[in-house]
Amino acid sequence: MSSIFKKILDGEIPCHRVYEDDHVLAFLDVAPLSRGHTLVIPKQVASSLHELTEESGAALGSALVKVSNAIVKATGATDYNILQNNGKIAGQAVFHVHFHIIPKYDEGDGLGLIWNSSTVSDGEILAKEIQQAL
Repeated sequence: MSSIFKKILDGEIPCHRVYEDDHVLAFLDVAPLSRGHTLVIPKQVASSLHELTEESGAALGSALVKVSNAIVKATGATDYNILQNNGKIAGQAVFHVHFHIIPKYDEGDGLGLIWNSSTVSDGEILAKEIQQAL
């Protein structure tokens, strides 16, 4: 099944494009949390970040810097959130990798966060397991 982002990439659905290169498209969110809320998506079709090629991931990283800089210049917002979710229980609603750049103008606008932190009991073991998986 084709996602709304694939339809945007294919030109079936219009968008307000702000940036495009061979690997990435950035456009204004149609239901923004704040003025300038922009989505940055890879042209590679993948549901989660870990499914992307390194080339697509690198292109996304570069585009995030460029587009964030442009949003700051265009809107005057110097604070912003970058949000990216992978999977349903992580809050992903459109199953095509995408990053939200959400400008913050005041304390109460844009994205609200609740950070439920905990402690790491097996940090050394977990770090080694992740290193081995690389």
